[in-house]
Amino acid sequence: MCDPCASAHSCVRYLLPLARDHLLPVARKYLFPLALDHLLPILKEAVNMIRGIPNDEIAHMKHELETIEEAIHQADKMADAEGDDQSHGTREKIKQLIEASFRIQDVIDKYIIREEQHLPDPGCVDAASDYAKTKILRLQIAHDIQNIKSRISEIKDTSSKKDHEASSSSATNPNATLLRNLQNAPLYMDEYDVVGFEVPRDKLVDCLVKGRDKLTVVSVVAMGGQGKTTLAKNVFDNNTVVKHFDCRVWITVSQPYKLEGLLKDLLHKLYKQMGRDPPPSIDQMDRDSLVYEVRTNLQQKRYVVVFDDVWNIHFWDEIQLAMIDKKNGSKILITTRNMDVAKKFSSVEVHELKSLTKEQSLDLFNKIAFSDLDGCCPENLIETSSKIVEKCNGLPLAIVVISGLLSFKNRNALELYKFNENIISSELKGRHSSISKILGHSYHDLSYNLKSCLLYFGIFPEDSELCPKPLIRQWIAEGFVKDDWGRTLEEVAEGYLTELIHRNLVQVVSVSVDGRTKYCRVHDLVHAMILEKFEDLSFCKTINVDGQSTLTGITRRLSITTNSDKLMESINSSHVRSLFYINSNLSESFVRKIPTKLLKVLVLKDDELLEVPEDFGSLIHLKYLELNGTFRKNCYVIPISIGMVENLETLDLRFAFSCKMPKEICKLRKLRHLIGNNITLSGLKDDIGGLTSLQTLRGIYLYEYEDYEDDDNRVTDLIQELGKLKQLRELALSGVKTSYMSVLSSSINKMQLLEKLFIESFDEYTFIDMHLNSPPPMLRHLKLIGRLEKLPEWIPKLKNLVKLKLKHSDLKHDAMELLKSMTNLLTLSLRKNAFGDKRIHFQDGWFKNLKVLILALLFCVESIHIDEGALPSLETFEFYHTQNVFPTGIQHLKKLKLKDVSFLSKA
Repeated sequence: MCDPCASAHSCVRYLLPLARDHLLPVARKYLFPLALDHLLPILKEAVNMIRGIPNDEIAHMKHELETIEEAIHQADKMADAEGDDQSHGTREKIKQLIEASFRIQDVIDKYIIREEQHLPDPGCVDAASDYAKTKILRLQIAHDIQNIKSRISEIKDTSSKKDHEASSSSATNPNATLLRNLQNAPLYMDEYDVVGFEVPRDKLVDCLVKGRDKLTVVSVVAMGGQGKTTLAKNVFDNNTVVKHFDCRVWITVSQPYKLEGLLKDLLHKLYKQMGRDPPPSIDQMDRDSLVYEVRTNLQQKRYVVVFDDVWNIHFWDEIQLAMIDKKNGSKILITTRNMDVAKKFSSVEVHELKSLTKEQSLDLFNKIAFSDLDGCCPENLIETSSKIVEKCNGLPLAIVVISGLLSFKNRNALELYKFNENIISSELKGRHSSISKILGHSYHDLSYNLKSCLLYFGIFPEDSELCPKPLIRQWIAEGFVKDDWGRTLEEVAEGYLTELIHRNLVQVVSVSVDGRTKYCRVHDLVHAMILEKFEDLSFCKTINVDGQSTLTGITRRLSITTNSDKLMESINSSHVRSLFYINSNLSESFVRKIPTKLLKVLVLKDDELLEVPEDFGSLIHLKYLELNGTFRKNCYVIPISIGMVENLETLDLRFAFSCKMPKEICKLRKLRHLIGNNITLSGLKDDIGGLTSLQTLRGIYLYEYEDYEDDDNRVTDLIQELGKLKQLRELALSGVKTSYMSVLSSSINKMQLLEKLFIESFDEYTFIDMHLNSPPPMLRHLKLIGRLEKLPEWIPKLKNLVKLKLKHSDLKHDAMELLKSMTNLLTLSLRKNAFGDKRIHFQDGWFKNLKVLILALLFCVESIHIDEGALPSLETFEFYHTQNVFPTGIQHLKKLKLKDVSFLSKA
């Protein structure tokens, strides 16, 4: 047989001369002029389109996007007001607008990424191909923009008439006044506002501290928003309860839950109450080991554990094995919405929380509506106020919302009469539906970007307690936070969170000593409302074991709490830009193939083992990356492809123990937050100073066990480079040796914006001898772990210092003399030989503003005395010791909250 390749070559050799001699002249004479006549106008238009992108079209698209977002905002509000039967047309328009906004966002993102990549020189032969591809892509973007503009025009033409009709209908709606007025109403009751809880509170306290010695379960049953959690918290913190039990633990259960996760949470809280760090092995324990560990830690204690918001009727069957019964009066308190759940618990006492009486309802109403009048309703408004309260049917949340709204109005007789006439009693009788409507009104009163920030809480499971900082960084990566001259994006975002809290849409779970939010959450009813908005606005889809298992339609965000490789194909073909894989066992096949290359936010949270994807480089849009779990390797090396993710702003590796960072990370000039746990950076000694956008550098371990002398030189060079990071707000370094102190002091002197500083020495015998002649004036938190020859003179000069934590310091009495007059110091923590004298004496007038004092494992100390007039503002006192030492003079601490006093003293 003949060789087919040889035959092909023979044909080509024969045809080329024929084409050159006969076909080309014909083409030149007839075809080329005809082609040019048609192609030239197209080419000219293409050139104009390309040229117009940078200055005109992209700016126009950004403006158009804002307009569409506002239109979506208004249409969604209209659809909620119309009700399910009438809102179908409006919802259809919303979906069209959302699709258009997604397309605009995609075009803008593609353009920005392309323009930020330096175009090659078209004169260079090697770069000519890339240059041509770039120009073609810009032409494609321009073409996409024209199509989007045409589509938007169609939407506007078809919907303008409907908008006008809907607006007219809304204007004549008899309930329109109520819909508008409810928007600013508060949603949550502070504990001091709660009325009607006195009797059930006292009964519950008696149930916990009295009764039989056998382990007893007590339950509180009530509908959502009735106040059962608030009541349980009131009981949990009651001084009688605090004094009666050796330990108290609060666990939020919710739905769905993982028993292993609850047991780990319980153990962590038990260890914290004992003033000890939990062993790392807890996070790797299976269910049986966790049960055994819990029982062991509760063995010698009379305890009370609160399980809040229990939904599953089989919960007690699973948890009771861990609740050891030593016949010493230990108690379990649960809160639930379901009476069947309460009755399921053995030896149970059920307390059903009733609606408020008419008198209690009026009391609560007046407290809020007339707070400026000390809760006293004017005589001429009593009758109308009573009618308004009557329509709330004893539901606390409805009363709080209505009275909160009235507190902002002109409360004259005519205004109150009109308000009462516009309240439809049936809307409040529905309870759940009425609360949903009220929440919806408050939601619609938010600006578009604040709405997006609130909706973000729905990405996480119900009752999740979120730390504000990661949440804020995700908001920034999503583009929700708008530039505000003179403030960082982080500061603007903090303002957003504060506003959501002030509007009572977000609850504060705990606050730091200086009043900043440590953890926050949304009420489960707010969470339910958010999930409804997810569907309406294609904001996010949640995929879990009990619910949705496939992805349909368009969405921007995907939250997965189950393990399913079948999702891969549907995710790939979607508009997903943010992916959250939360509290599930990640399969290697899923993690190795991140589904979409256009991700901006990627959060991988694994309860067990995590395999990090190698191909970071393809995620060129990525701005936020969080890897939360235990790596499958003891020391993980981030792949060098991370250097290609040039838009990355946050790299959160807090749970990546002993992680080695490649030098390619220094290419990430937009990186603002690098957070880890024992990250090593020695390979970056010549380049890290170029990361000038860094605001957070935390969890960095300096010392390496390689070539000692060479290692010291590398680390010294690295620390010197850190001095170039002038935007740093937070710096945390460990493995610090005495030989680094000079260069470390020099670098920190240059960080004038620093607010948090954490320095941990190489070992407990290493001296921390920093000399800061120009310490950061904004420093608020300072933590030093290591020996101090004496208290550095620059510490008492820190006018804004709020928290000071020292460990292994071996300080003497004169250190207290220097610290005693620091006016802004609110927390002082001295741990593990931080104080080397035998006696601690707090004298009259010392530490006037200190609120939290922690003295732990001070082995040299033999006596602690507090004079009258010392520590006058102290609210929390934690003392852990191993000797027979008990502080004297505690009776002088008038502001001390008994529930915040912890003593552990063993012989």
